[in-house]
Amino acid sequence: MKLNNSLQIILLLLFVQISFAQKTVSKEILGQVSEQSTSVEGVNIINNNTQVATVSDADGKFAIVVKEGDVLVFSAVNLDPVKRRITAEDLETTLLIIKMSAKEVQLKEVVVNENANINAENLGIISYGQKKYTPAERKVYTATSTSVDKLLNGISGRTKMLKKEVNVEKKEMLFRKLEYLFEEDYYTNRLKIPLDYIKGFQLYCVDDAEFAVSLDTKNKTMSMFLITELARKYLIILENEK
Repeated sequence: MKLNNSLQIILLLLFVQISFAQKTVSKEILGQVSEQSTSVEGVNIINNNTQVATVSDADGKFAIVVKEGDVLVFSAVNLDPVKRRITAEDLETTLLIIKMSAKEVQLKEVVVNENANINAENLGIISYGQKKYTPAERKVYTATSTSVDKLLNGISGRTKMLKKEVNVEKKEMLFRKLEYLFEEDYYTNRLKIPLDYIKGFQLYCVDDAEFAVSLDTKNKTMSMFLITELARKYLIILENEK
């Protein structure tokens, strides 16, 4: 009887050891990182338990050694970090799918007057709700404010020239917003734009009406969606020019 009890205890301990060993077996798994429907290259992946690290390739794919219970941390510029605890199911899957999201970045506003109680409207210089003109828009308004000015400047071509100046000014403002919105690495690594062509690509983007609206309304999610397609078209243009 005592022998049977001892045998049962030995078998139980052996079973526990085998189960524990199975859980601690390390295995290389394959995965893929995407943001919406786009594969993401250059995502840093680190196993928090072992400190083993890797980076996703051009197709967003990666391989890393893990075991059940390990925590993988995914991080990249302009993307919210993701943590994933490895389960037994993850170890058996053919491809581990990781979805990341773009960071919501609010564009900074330029503060001209820090005292909100003092402005041209409060001082009575202009009426409340009156349109505020940019320098170029003010020139157009002055050139067309009276019927005589409108006629003379229309004949001389000055009005047309000033309207072009307004368009240039608007594009310059959009260009400055775009320069602030994305870092250089985003163009070269994510969008595959050659370093020497980044400025040209930015000018190409601000000429797109839909993209210009996304910049003007500070909708970064829409800007990121549109700039991916614009990059694809721009690269085709560059390829055709070779």
